[in-house]
Amino acid sequence: MSGTNRAIGVLVMSYGTPESLDGVEAYYTHIRRGHPPTAEQLEDLTSRYRAIVGGVFPLRENTNRQADALQRTLDETAGAGKYVCYQGLKHAAPFIEDGIAAMAEDGIAQAIGIVLTPQYSSMSVGGYMKRAKEEADKRGISFAAIESYHLHPALISALEQRVKDGLAKLGGEREEALVLFSAHSLPARILEMNDPYQDQLLETSRAVAEAAGVKRWQFTWQSAGQTGQPWLGPDILETLETLAKEGVRAVLVTPVGFVSDHLEVLYDIDLEAKRRAEELGIRLERIDMLNDDGRYMQALAETVMAANDMAGSAAGEKEGGV
Repeated sequence: MSGTNRAIGVLVMSYGTPESLDGVEAYYTHIRRGHPPTAEQLEDLTSRYRAIVGGVFPLRENTNRQADALQRTLDETAGAGKYVCYQGLKHAAPFIEDGIAAMAEDGIAQAIGIVLTPQYSSMSVGGYMKRAKEEADKRGISFAAIESYHLHPALISALEQRVKDGLAKLGGEREEALVLFSAHSLPARILEMNDPYQDQLLETSRAVAEAAGVKRWQFTWQSAGQTGQPWLGPDILETLETLAKEGVRAVLVTPVGFVSDHLEVLYDIDLEAKRRAEELGIRLERIDMLNDDGRYMQALAETVMAANDMAGSAAGEKEGGV
């Protein structure tokens, strides 16, 4: 497309996942910054995917549905044609740079970036935005970054309902159940960087617990990397052991750091954590993930529109010499 497209480009970013079991090695190699995994490492990751998908690989479609649902929500809320969504993945095609390149080809001059995780960390969301901004600058596209939306009312409402529904699954055990909020661990050095990740996760957890009327809750980490350096803890498996010793017999895991069904949810919680909970005599249930829930899409759409308004105000002040 020649000329300038007046629509606002929305780069919808997420971690990415391989499209099939055949793509796991290339995906893992990209995560490892170009260093191929050992045979043992590859088998470990492949076996995890095999355990949750059973020969069918629907995970990639989750992100596609989220991007499509956000496009529909923006069209309904702001008017068709005002915003155009593009995908940009960290470790799989279309990569973040591919999404920006597609915008440039379509003549997009202004873009907004949003990541499918509500809380900000310089090691996660910050890295996505850095790559997107660098590519946008190369291509002459004005780029505005959304850092977080972890307390958006529609997000909290969607999670509140899922917690209530999850507790209902526990039947007679719901009154004594503990709601265990979780998120992906990061290297512990972020605590020395004044990074807001941990605080924002706790703020989200507290807001959801209050909205759902939950008194018994706590936070834990999960899915830490194996890098030889300390990661934030305790891990969910350790937390379950502690809870068992304290007499807790029912837990509702609420992964507030994740928004869709993927490996860290379907394997790390549904298989690994649930198996450990059973060994400890704990009944473990999990909330349904947000995926393309309408309230989650509302939170994303309203956050995008607010960012566009802010970018427009900033541009106006600059032109006016303020």
